[in-house]
Amino acid sequence: MVMKTLVRLFAILMVLISSVGFVGSAVAANLNPVDAKLTTEFGQKIDLNNDHIRKFRDLRGFYPNLASKIINNAPYDSVEEVLEIPGLSERQKQRLEANFDQFVVTPPADELIEGGDRLNPGLY
Repeated sequence: MVMKTLVRLFAILMVLISSVGFVGSAVAANLNPVDAKLTTEFGQKIDLNNDHIRKFRDLRGFYPNLASKIINNAPYDSVEEVLEIPGLSERQKQRLEANFDQFVVTPPADELIEGGDRLNPGLY
């Protein structure tokens, strides 16, 4: 009888502990700046200050050369500022202008830009 009671208490305790862990991780996720960015245009457009090079693959003429120039010259205060990158050809400027509606600029997030992961995000 005592053993059954102890096992039941232990099971209830484990359920309570796992519930607290789940709630705690949900609260922590709400505090994550990257998750906050996903509620903005960041999730729908290419963020010139935060996204990695592979996000540019669907844009004709961007991957990898023009995308590398964009990443290496970040951060930007506005989308139009990418036209000021030194050494851009007229054709590259035209490609940029034609795709302004695909881009967004948000403040750089350390979680997304540190360690050179923007040029080599390790996706193979």
